[in-house]
Amino acid sequence: MAVLALFALPATIDLWRDPRAGLDLDDEGLRWFSGTRHAEVAWGEVGHVRLDTRLDFSVRASVVLADGGRKIRLPYESTPPHKALEAALLARGIAVQRHHFSLIG
Repeated sequence: MAVLALFALPATIDLWRDPRAGLDLDDEGLRWFSGTRHAEVAWGEVGHVRLDTRLDFSVRASVVLADGGRKIRLPYESTPPHKALEAALLARGIAVQRHHFSLIG
């Protein structure tokens, strides 16, 4: 029984710690946080946002920087539903690229 309980230990710790995750869009830029991780990107640094639909139908978001095309992946737990995210980005004039079912990316 103790061996089986070890498999549930990480989930139990997460439940006890109650980590928060989210994404903020404001006039200055894009900020996200997940547990103890956090980052922000100013709108002037953003080339476009890439939304990748994976084979399991989940959507992963990446910010592609204007200077050189470096990608910064947003934590999955921080991203809102992809349609709402895309609408909010387009309302701010940020280009959004959709890519469906890529195995590598």
